[in-house]
Amino acid sequence: MYRYKFDDETGGILLTDTEEQLSKEPRPIFAEEMNILGFDRRWKYQNQNDVPYLWAESGNYFYRGQKIAVLKGGALYERPQIEFVDDSLKTLQPIDLKAMTEKNQELLENLRQATIKRIYNYWRRKQKNLDCFHVAFSGGKDSVVLLDLVKHALPKSAFIVVFGDTHMEFPDTYKIIDAVEKQCRAENIEFYRAESELLPADTWELFGPPSKTLRWCCSVHKAAPQTLKLREILGKPNFIGADFVGVRAQESLRRAEYDVENVGRKQRGQYSHNSILEWSSAEIWLYIFAHDLPINAAYKKGNSRAGCLLCPMSTGRANFFRRNAYSREVEKFIDHIRENVTDSEESYITNGGWLNRRNGRDLEKPLDNYKEQIIEDYLYITVTNPKSNWREWIKTVNEFDFPYEVEELADKIVAKVRAVHNNTLAMKIFKSIFHKSATCIGCRVCESNCQRGAISFNDGLYIDGEKCVHCLQCHDLAAGCLVFDSRKLPDEGGNRNLKNKSLNTFADHAPKSEWIRDFFANPQAFLEKNPLGIMQIAKFRRFLYDAELVDRKSKLPTEFAGLVKKIGWNTSTALGLILVNLVYNNPQMRWYVENLRVGEGIAREIVEEKLRAVGVSVKDSKSIVKAFRRLCETQLGTELNFGTVTIENRKHILRRLQVKIDDGRVILYAFYKFAEVAGGWYQFNLTRLIKDSNSAGVSPTKIFGIEYEDMQQFLNGLSANYPEYISATFTHDLEKISLVSEKNSQDVLNLFDL
Repeated sequence: MYRYKFDDETGGILLTDTEEQLSKEPRPIFAEEMNILGFDRRWKYQNQNDVPYLWAESGNYFYRGQKIAVLKGGALYERPQIEFVDDSLKTLQPIDLKAMTEKNQELLENLRQATIKRIYNYWRRKQKNLDCFHVAFSGGKDSVVLLDLVKHALPKSAFIVVFGDTHMEFPDTYKIIDAVEKQCRAENIEFYRAESELLPADTWELFGPPSKTLRWCCSVHKAAPQTLKLREILGKPNFIGADFVGVRAQESLRRAEYDVENVGRKQRGQYSHNSILEWSSAEIWLYIFAHDLPINAAYKKGNSRAGCLLCPMSTGRANFFRRNAYSREVEKFIDHIRENVTDSEESYITNGGWLNRRNGRDLEKPLDNYKEQIIEDYLYITVTNPKSNWREWIKTVNEFDFPYEVEELADKIVAKVRAVHNNTLAMKIFKSIFHKSATCIGCRVCESNCQRGAISFNDGLYIDGEKCVHCLQCHDLAAGCLVFDSRKLPDEGGNRNLKNKSLNTFADHAPKSEWIRDFFANPQAFLEKNPLGIMQIAKFRRFLYDAELVDRKSKLPTEFAGLVKKIGWNTSTALGLILVNLVYNNPQMRWYVENLRVGEGIAREIVEEKLRAVGVSVKDSKSIVKAFRRLCETQLGTELNFGTVTIENRKHILRRLQVKIDDGRVILYAFYKFAEVAGGWYQFNLTRLIKDSNSAGVSPTKIFGIEYEDMQQFLNGLSANYPEYISATFTHDLEKISLVSEKNSQDVLNLFDL
């Protein structure tokens, strides 16, 4: 990726021969967007949309290298405010696209040829071992460029193009799709559309509106249909293919961690090639203009991305531009929210309350036909009016290591099992069977997960027992069923151990870095002298108790405190151990970990809304947000990198980060803590563990913000260095992590004392 600068001669951008790791993601601005924002009241320009006039970096608008306006604010129903910077300009001239592309021709061609070569070499290496190659086409700028590159890299018969039609795309996107499909067919390139049998009008009611944590829409309307379409094309349920994807590292922090080549990141067992991963939007747009590729008209209307009409991952001014461009279509989905949630306040929509939905609490039709009860040491699961046959789903399991009974009545089924098994992995699968039975609507995500073709919904649910190999991939979903997970009530979730505990544990007196420093300088003296105010010492003691640094009964420093001091209390190793204890003992710390996604910046107001959604008062929600900043200012933030609070566009943005862990024993400690709290769950599937949100424990991947590949490296190292504690196996078809049940978390701490 090359560095770029604005070119005042052409009005465009100019690549330099210096490489750049970061980009401000510039985008061209056309007259239509300028008119929406009121630029026509300030400057004169021709009202044409073939050639852009300006460039924008985030909310800053530039004309020939000079900042002329700044965009601030904006929400679904709130027009962004424009602050004009320059008063000297009278008339705006369009960018000289021909001159701009000529100036960039050499560097752009170098980038093009390097990418084409990379695509071709990948195909040559993989073609003998894979069943197909396909371009995942979305109709956006990145996929338009990607498709053009693949066309020039590979024979036309070497790949196919698949568009995942969610039926929620921008109307302008379908115009691009139609044009590209026609072009592909003229060039003898196979082009397919993959879509769910269920329409959004149905799924938004059956699942409830999607949210940031309940993103069933991607699986139901995009991933599963594409997998099923490829199986249909190839006539092979266990095909292994590679998709060329237009993912770019600059789009988000999460995508910045991707590799060009990977296996299983997008779909288990499938290969992906992120061919333009290192391209910036400057290079994407220059390529489009240089090669006269079609431009989705959505971009000309102020949309920086072409996606779904109302996406839970899109907020602020992006939603304004979407609604402004496609008001009738967007309002249909807003109506779905109004019709399917109980909160009648308009602020639930305008302030983004629906974005933070975590369960069925806010739904008009939450889950009401599934019930769990513990009576005299037995767990009873009752499913009233089942939606699918539990006897089919149980075929997916070879056998359970505990006895159970299932009574079938006229309108319900009742399963009975000893409650002692409640937190085991096998019990999670057992419950999954009845979750599916209670809520399955045939969305076919389970079917797409099954590489053996054992699951079919063609004529009602049928599972072929001969084809099924009991891999349990059909259960590798949140709660085992996406409908169940989206509609379940809060007490069906994984926070039982925090029930009835106040989240606001620190009030307005979260710990400060100097308090922690003074405590470790002389723990006993600090506690005896009590140098803080009454409320301060009370809340700091709560921190010390929950970190297991001070014993609640004796009020004395613990052996763990001594170990931490010996390790070096302000090192990432010691602080990592402290963080694990805090997450398990302090509901406020656990809430941060479970509700603030790593790398995602969330405005203070949105976090407060999330807290109020679970019954926290307005006052307490403000205190909890304030405490996060205080905690990030302690060594947990400055040394361990737990999180930050920044001011962006005059808003306080909370962001949890991947912590700095370089000692695998900290990870091992977290795994044993998880196993103990989860009632002896000593065997794990890493993929399932990353997705886990329904356990009494907190996944170590979530505590530390570590993704699959990094955690896999830690686990492989631990298996080699501490085989008496852990073993981990990773192959294409098997991933298994096993802890030694005779060991415990205290034994792991003893490893630090050797």
